[in-house]
Amino acid sequence: MSNSHAQAVLRTTDIAEALRVVGQLLDLADTRELEVDFEARVSTAHELERLTGVMPDADWYAYGADRHGSSREVDSPSDCLPVFMSRWGMDPEAVEAFLAAAGKAPAMVRWDFTGWPEAPDVGLGRGGTRGAYVTLCVNADDLHLEEPSTDHTVYVHVKQVESRRAPWLAAQVGLRVIGELQMAPM
Repeated sequence: MSNSHAQAVLRTTDIAEALRVVGQLLDLADTRELEVDFEARVSTAHELERLTGVMPDADWYAYGADRHGSSREVDSPSDCLPVFMSRWGMDPEAVEAFLAAAGKAPAMVRWDFTGWPEAPDVGLGRGGTRGAYVTLCVNADDLHLEEPSTDHTVYVHVKQVESRRAPWLAAQVGLRVIGELQMAPM
């Protein structure tokens, strides 16, 4: 498992606004090799059914202290609720279906692409694939989906040594960074 560094650029209750900002950020990026990763914290059988429909063959594990069970152990996720589900390398067209299936569950979409553009205003050349992500967390106040919320947050990911790229990216879409740069497990 590797890490990136992320900084929030938008917090809103409007999912359409969050997706619009994600689109603007992706317009800046080199997206020749674009894919998305999905994660969700699932508490009910109904959420599990909906999310399994858009994330077939998702990896999952029982969520919470003293909880057991996982897709590796070939257990049934419905017997282990709540669970944390993830599916990587999905097609970008699956985002809307995933968000609809997530409903009110804490969930995350991470767009993975080739790199960020050159940022000459802050002395940075073109960014490579490491640290080149945009994440949308829905119904959660954090990247780990541990703090439920009615808000949705958009994060830009950058290399730690290129941390000044985050405020530069936010400014390119008319926003400012929110909070501190934080390590984000991948």
